[in-house]
Amino acid sequence: MPLTMRGWRASARIAADIGGTFTDVASFDEKTGHLRLGKTLSTPRDLVEGINTGVEKAGTAFADASLFLHGSTVAINTMLERSGARTALLITEGFRDIYEIGRINRPDAYNLYFRKHVPLVERALCFEVRERLMADGTVLQALDEASVDRACDRMAAEGVEAVAILLLHCYRNPAHEERVKAIVQARLPAAFVTASHELSQEYREFERCSTAVANAYIGPRVSRYVQGIDRHLKDAGFTGSFLLVQSTGGLYQSAQAQVECVRMLESGPAAGVVGVQALARVLGLSDAVAFDMGGTTAKAGVIYQGEVMTTSAALVGGYNQALPVQIPMVDIFEVGTGGGSIALVDEAGAMRVGPQSAGAEPGPACYGLGGRQPTVTDANLILGRLGSERFLGGEMQLDRAAAEAALRERIAEPLGMTVRDAADGVLRIAISAMSYAVKGVSTDRGLDAAAFPLVAYGGAGPLHATSIAREIGMSRVIIPLAPGHFCAFGMLHSDLRYDFVRTWFTPLADASFSELDQVFRALIREGRDTLGRSGVKAEAVAVSRAIDMRYVGQEHPVTVDLTPEVFKRRDRDAIKALFDAVHLRRYGTCAPGERAEVVSLRATVTGVMKKPPLALIERGGRVPLRAARRGERSCWFAESSRAVSTPVFDRAWLRAGNRIAGPALIEEHASTTVLLPGDRLLVDPWGNLDIEIGDC
Repeated sequence: MPLTMRGWRASARIAADIGGTFTDVASFDEKTGHLRLGKTLSTPRDLVEGINTGVEKAGTAFADASLFLHGSTVAINTMLERSGARTALLITEGFRDIYEIGRINRPDAYNLYFRKHVPLVERALCFEVRERLMADGTVLQALDEASVDRACDRMAAEGVEAVAILLLHCYRNPAHEERVKAIVQARLPAAFVTASHELSQEYREFERCSTAVANAYIGPRVSRYVQGIDRHLKDAGFTGSFLLVQSTGGLYQSAQAQVECVRMLESGPAAGVVGVQALARVLGLSDAVAFDMGGTTAKAGVIYQGEVMTTSAALVGGYNQALPVQIPMVDIFEVGTGGGSIALVDEAGAMRVGPQSAGAEPGPACYGLGGRQPTVTDANLILGRLGSERFLGGEMQLDRAAAEAALRERIAEPLGMTVRDAADGVLRIAISAMSYAVKGVSTDRGLDAAAFPLVAYGGAGPLHATSIAREIGMSRVIIPLAPGHFCAFGMLHSDLRYDFVRTWFTPLADASFSELDQVFRALIREGRDTLGRSGVKAEAVAVSRAIDMRYVGQEHPVTVDLTPEVFKRRDRDAIKALFDAVHLRRYGTCAPGERAEVVSLRATVTGVMKKPPLALIERGGRVPLRAARRGERSCWFAESSRAVSTPVFDRAWLRAGNRIAGPALIEEHASTTVLLPGDRLLVDPWGNLDIEIGDC
């Protein structure tokens, strides 16, 4: 399915995004100016098979590309499914229980069902190492290598597959961790070994420990996965660079991904947010909410003042029982609601949707692949929002009878309602759940979601975007071109990116700008060196600086971006004002009269790569061409409490300037956009569907 893009000549790239249900491929060919897209069901038994099929459907080949970009859920799924390696932890003597104790977070004091986080390493596999560093990195007690050898004996006897190393204050002085890692690698050559200072050079022992353990836990599976793709690419005649998407949305080399696996936890969703940032720049938008709904989950991120909102740490598994990961990543909120999310009636007689998913195998009941559980996709089919003969451009026929049977048996009959009402209830619950993802990255961050346009993508995003916008009070929705492939498309707009951080405690009033500049220079030099070793040619190198700050007496900091002007002027008052503004936005309060302190310094070095531009589409009149009409279909809209004969349009035939009033359905190869009654759509010059949300 080619989309013409003009005026760009650079290396060809293939981007592949593997989701829980579908695998998406985008290939840009600089010789023809075409972006070609492929979509296929994911193949959980052999994920490379799904990539191969997607590449074939895109009409390209690995041998024709010089860059292969990849995002995958293999890392995050390994953590969430608890399917990682048998992992051990080596830790400073006397601190064996750091990982299990954690932070004692209890977000809801009166929740009788609260569950504490479950460590990825059982306590029996936590081994103490005799050594001790002071907070400034000086040695209090030398490393006792015999204690490391004894731990290796125990780990070998226990059949340990991966080892995480966390020694106190190693972010100041990594010497002990480096020596322990060398010993373990020599004694257990088959084990995956990771040391905390390689991933995070910030203070907070529990968070660094959790990060190192997560990397070790997923390491064997992720590294084998990346190695397998690497071998397959070479066998297929690929001679270019294989890069993976980090959780920051930036790219890094496959060799680094095999060691620092935890950096790709949110690789696919991050690429989508980067794609929204690129789209927002073209459309002149400074702010936008990125909403991605696929087959398994729905995710949301934010573009604020032109930049992707990021965080220095994340909780994997939900706040109530999560394990922290202390690495930079796009600030993404995720809920377990996707097109394949299973609807059921629980023991209390209430309807629930997700987080369990039918996935790609067997998939929703309507896929006809053996699934018998009703899903969100089945509900959309029953309500007329999906056409049974037009799914994936007609490549896949949907079984309406199977969807009806699943909803009747599992939902309608147990609750004493009609199949239609059951399907409507599934969508209402799903939309309510997905609105929390949007609020989680906007309202919960001190931003007014209603003031932001919602950019919706993923195969299922356009089906539900207008309903979610109504739920939250948003007035504008934008559906980009080829939304079902948008995360893969976003990878084509990613840059090589390396993030570095150093803990550097000092009161702002006493901060030495010469020392601060020295630390920043060291971080930037490290980033430039890493960029140079990547072997990938960048068009330019961009550098950004930030400081983690807090008020004196506070525990947790916020990250403050330093503009080049403020840093060059060495203006403490301007830095303090920036910090106050960030604190006000994040927490709704600030204290301009209170003293502040610096906690950590951050530098990001980006190798800027050429990107395919968005092309203008052919202009048309206000009324779509007759060829764009696909007839009408009866759709049930809860907003009007009735079934409506709804016009259906083929998006490929829509032209810039076309206007459509809701209710209407706009179908394309990998998605369907739903206009609710009262909505108004304008096709913009780049082919995006710009929807003004109406009142029902």
